[in-house]
Amino acid sequence: MSFPPSSQQIAVLGGGITGLTAAWHLQHAGFVPVVFEISARIGGAIGALRRDGWLHELGPNSLLEGSPEVTALIDEIGLGPRRLYAAPAAKRRYIVRAGRPVEMPTSPFAFITTPLFSWRTKLGLLGEPWRPRGVADRDESVADFVLRRLGREFLDYAINPFVGGVYAGDPTLLSVRHAFPKLHALEQEHGSLIRGAIKRRNTSGGPAGRMFSFPEGLGELPAALAQALGPALRLRHAVRQVRRTSAGWAVEFETGTGHTVESFTAVVCALPADALAALAFANVPGAEGLRSLSKIKHPPVCSVFTGYRRADVRHPLDGFGMLVPQIEERPLLGTLFSSTLFPERAPAGCVGLTSFVGGMRQPELARLDDEHLLRLVHTELGRLLGVHGEPVFTHVQRWPRAIPQYTLGYHRFKDAMAAVEASAPGLFFGGNCRDGISLANCIAAGGRLAAEAGAQVRGTAR
Repeated sequence: MSFPPSSQQIAVLGGGITGLTAAWHLQHAGFVPVVFEISARIGGAIGALRRDGWLHELGPNSLLEGSPEVTALIDEIGLGPRRLYAAPAAKRRYIVRAGRPVEMPTSPFAFITTPLFSWRTKLGLLGEPWRPRGVADRDESVADFVLRRLGREFLDYAINPFVGGVYAGDPTLLSVRHAFPKLHALEQEHGSLIRGAIKRRNTSGGPAGRMFSFPEGLGELPAALAQALGPALRLRHAVRQVRRTSAGWAVEFETGTGHTVESFTAVVCALPADALAALAFANVPGAEGLRSLSKIKHPPVCSVFTGYRRADVRHPLDGFGMLVPQIEERPLLGTLFSSTLFPERAPAGCVGLTSFVGGMRQPELARLDDEHLLRLVHTELGRLLGVHGEPVFTHVQRWPRAIPQYTLGYHRFKDAMAAVEASAPGLFFGGNCRDGISLANCIAAGGRLAAEAGAQVRGTAR
């Protein structure tokens, strides 16, 4: 394989996991990436606090090994031997119903016997394979989709808490086509969620992916990428303008000592939606359409870590955690049993819990001060998990603009990015506002961006 000359630099805007992954792939393909990150740290929302034997994942808490992009990146970056797989007990998931955690059924027999759903819902599910397929191009909410196929109780006690846990969102506002494209595809391809799930399980060709992390948390991944990139990574570099020129692209940035302009063959934008909306573009047709990305909703979320003596918690904590349905009218979105999930998250004789507050459901709670927020979480854990002693360790991580909400009509934001790309070859957009919000989605997006930018640069170099 022939590579372009090293003078062909590609700018990567954003030092989150998408930008770092894109830059790493570009570097390995023989290009010279330059990563611009406005802050003093890399990794975006990924990071952990390690103190006195406790570990609080500040953002994402685990990564799913279900995609080849994730597996390949972990192995190639040298982190394969450091994988920590989730404990077997983490297979259990709890949903709060009537004020107590109830285990989510994971087998047909468990579904028949669970108190989580009524017999009416259980019997009604038998009719799902024969319900009509929805209109393919209709932008339907997650709530309407689930009501149509599975019924009210399934929406309230399965999908609503799941949406709260993944998006910190509201299923009545999210678009099933954009927020959960695999769910939409199951219906369109197979006419039924149940038939589609069975067929995919039988033809997947391998085991389902396992959840994993690393001994010092998921922050080990961006740290390893940053180490591999070396001087290609520029922290505290604020990009002010991206300008199309006759020779390629000019990126104007500020470092605190003034403005500088450098030339690049291509520009990869892996920025959050609001940063992309605020970025100035020159000589780029249709770039004004990117300002609409500022309208993407990002609710505030607080990640509240509380550590307790094991003897002070009655619940066995034998699972991944618990999710709280909106219908229960409680102040938590959910709680992860962090010290059950992975080892070394709490000192011996102690347990660590990570609770989430706010989101689209109750954004005002995420704005409480630390004292009131900790008291709220501690009181609620007492009611739901039988916590009866004061925490021996606490930490609050605030995300004022947390997760982009793929709401109804979200196609207009994706269309705006696609239109600018089409009008300006050499400019590429990706990340959690376009490719999906999960860590695996963002890793795959980085690979896609690198492949597309590399192919175009090679094509123009011939």
